[in-house]
Amino acid sequence: MYNRNRYNSVFANSRNLISGLVFMVIFVSCGERKTERDRAREGVTVTETERAASMAKNNSIPDSSGYSNVNGLKMYYEIYGDGKPLVLIHGGGSTISSTFGNIIPLLSKNRKLIAVELQAHGRTNDRGTPSGFEQDADDVAALLKNLNVPKADVFGFSNGGNTSMQLAVRHPELVNRLIVASAFYKRDGMIPGFWDGMDKSTFADMPQPLKDDFLKVNPDTAALHIMYERDAHRMQTFRDWNDAILKSIRAKSLIICGDQDVNTPEHAVAMYRLIPDCRLAVIPAGHGTYLGEVIADDKEKWQLEFVANLVDDFLDR
Repeated sequence: MYNRNRYNSVFANSRNLISGLVFMVIFVSCGERKTERDRAREGVTVTETERAASMAKNNSIPDSSGYSNVNGLKMYYEIYGDGKPLVLIHGGGSTISSTFGNIIPLLSKNRKLIAVELQAHGRTNDRGTPSGFEQDADDVAALLKNLNVPKADVFGFSNGGNTSMQLAVRHPELVNRLIVASAFYKRDGMIPGFWDGMDKSTFADMPQPLKDDFLKVNPDTAALHIMYERDAHRMQTFRDWNDAILKSIRAKSLIICGDQDVNTPEHAVAMYRLIPDCRLAVIPAGHGTYLGEVIADDKEKWQLEFVANLVDDFLDR
């Protein structure tokens, strides 16, 4: 979970940290898309109250939602749309709706979305052990097997980006294409002051919109505190990953980063250089603004539409 520095404008005072690299994009024409319906569902149907909360926040109605028994968890998931599966993995301190709620309606037009909530987040319970990117990846892998999804594209944001990379490394047979947004793999990849702020953070520092979003889908305040503690501990104890981890990713990948993100553009470039088959997009935006994340100060429609088109073009090439 990030203790975010905020900026008055995503366009103001551009740091221009990489010579000639302010706005790198992939943009190709969208071809005709073919879809196929996969109605295999698994898990327990959620209550009408939970479904209504999801609908109100996401501005979209899940085709189905439920819980699946995964490595000691009852993992919550939602499914939207039809076509090739795309797994959505939220950021730290977040839920499906707080990270992806505003972009789900755009992404679900052309593919089947499988949105998950990780250990201690939202409607998924805590298993009583520390959270870790590797364990989260194993949990998502188990969920996909329970849902009879042999292979899927994967889109992870922030901490979810770290989880998505671990999923590609630990379970390469399950990952078709990989999108890693606003993630990192070394401590020096974050903006100055980030780790000092993280070490000193308390529950009071957690952004109120994230607290509110959690409580809308799970009114248990004790569970909210557990989620905070799990995520804070994971970040405070993070140790650098070896370059070999990224070099071992075999899925065709796309790195997305805001030019005023919490991870630096240089770090995004380093990740892009390490992953063997990788593309890079640096967008004039802050952390999560390009997804319309609930905590984002400035949500701009053009950014959502751009990223949705970018994702579609990358996955359909």
